[in-house]
Amino acid sequence: MQRQIVSINQEECIGCGLCVNACLEGAIALVDGKATLLRDDYCDGLGNCLPHCPAGAITIETRQAQPFDREAAHQNLAKRAAHGAVPPLAPGARGHEQAGAPDAPRRNFPVQLQLVAVNAPFLQDAHLLLAADCAAYASGSFHRQFMDGRVTLIGCPKLDHHDQAAKLLEILSHNNIRSLTLVRMEVPCCGGLERAARQAVAACGRQVALQVVTLSTQGEVLNTSQA
Repeated sequence: MQRQIVSINQEECIGCGLCVNACLEGAIALVDGKATLLRDDYCDGLGNCLPHCPAGAITIETRQAQPFDREAAHQNLAKRAAHGAVPPLAPGARGHEQAGAPDAPRRNFPVQLQLVAVNAPFLQDAHLLLAADCAAYASGSFHRQFMDGRVTLIGCPKLDHHDQAAKLLEILSHNNIRSLTLVRMEVPCCGGLERAARQAVAACGRQVALQVVTLSTQGEVLNTSQA
């Protein structure tokens, strides 16, 4: 099916990165100093990036979107893991759900990012989990695989009407956060949540280990990266 997708003229691109920050879908990144569309399925075609490009290097075109090759992603992940390129989950995580194991203890309430007080006692010395709203419903083992041993916060860049990066920065600045694990879905809108996490970690002025786990819409781990 043909649809609208951004097109970036890399000869005209000046590498300012303004389009990267403007793209709520996380579809654009700077690669070798040039803005690059990472995946067609990440682009919503709305063109929020266009007015932010001072060089006029971005346009909207109508074409057939290149499908995401899930099998290739799995093969790439397996190759990276075999060579030790894929780091393990951060402390507190379990790789697989254990049959018959009791539910992991729930350490905090509330869990909605915008409702959590920045001075909440459970945040101090915490391994923090920031998860997309949809993630727990996609993964049947989400509680044991990701929540065990972590303080959980959830959010959605499309549904939350607040500055997620600013709230995360407050939390990181007021508490001794030992690590931050972000669990996002492969869908484009989750790019905004990942960008907020990366911005907050970069601006907090302390070393916070950040790990990003990407789930497929079927709840499978597609990729794990560490920043």
